Amino acid sequence: MNFTKMHGLGNDYIFLYCPQGEPEGAEELARQLSHRHTGVGGDGLICICPSENADFRMAMFNADGSRGTMCGNGIRCLGKYVYDRKLTTKTRLTVETGGGVRTLDLQVEGGKVAEVTVDMGVPQVGKPMALQVEDIQVEGTPVWMGNPHLVCLVEDVAAVDVTCLGPQLEYHPKLSQRVNVEFVAPRDRAHIAMRVWERGSGETMACGTGASATLAALASSGVTERSAVVALPGGELSISWGEDGHVHMTGPAVTVFDGELTH
Repeated sequence: MNFTKMHGLGNDYIFLYCPQGEPEGAEELARQLSHRHTGVGGDGLICICPSENADFRMAMFNADGSRGTMCGNGIRCLGKYVYDRKLTTKTRLTVETGGGVRTLDLQVEGGKVAEVTVDMGVPQVGKPMALQVEDIQVEGTPVWMGNPHLVCLVEDVAAVDVTCLGPQLEYHPKLSQRVNVEFVAPRDRAHIAMRVWERGSGETMACGTGASATLAALASSGVTERSAVVALPGGELSISWGEDGHVHMTGPAVTVFDGELTH
């Protein structure tokens, strides 16, 4: 079985091209391959499958084997994968995800995809809520971005103990389901610093749906403009929230290496 390691701003995934559909035991395969000491290493597994509703279907699994619904960095890499490998000649693609069908616009340089803009859909921004974690009260805004997020405003993202607060907020009893947690600090009205705890994977270098959810939460409360650059540990994403309600994310996609699984 051949695989490809790819990343978007350091948010790395193992990609399998699956023209016959998802492989049997994909959840366990995701756990094994994602392990950074005994596997390939990554934040999860993405299977590129046929779709009846779009050009391709993205089946995403987190590093712990749980199924994800949507991944902004992963879907950009999927766009690069299928174009660079001549599985499509289109520079505008549709991809079916667990969070709905997404449209991708590929920016091609020298015959290869360099950047991808993704229509992330229309966010659903909830009311801000106070959550108690031990002796700390966290103010968070729930946002649905094809997957669940909790956007938490902080003074300094570098000072946050993400590995402590992240899992406690992910599983917080006041929330109806496990969430991805963003810790965010606006630098000005057009620049936002962010760190993220992804459900099923832990702290990652970047999160495209999280950056999109962050802009939606902050812009809806008037803290930022409807277009901003989100700075993450792995780099920057450009996020804009159009008058039609759709959020668009633009960022790079990188192929790291190809490999073959022998057992």
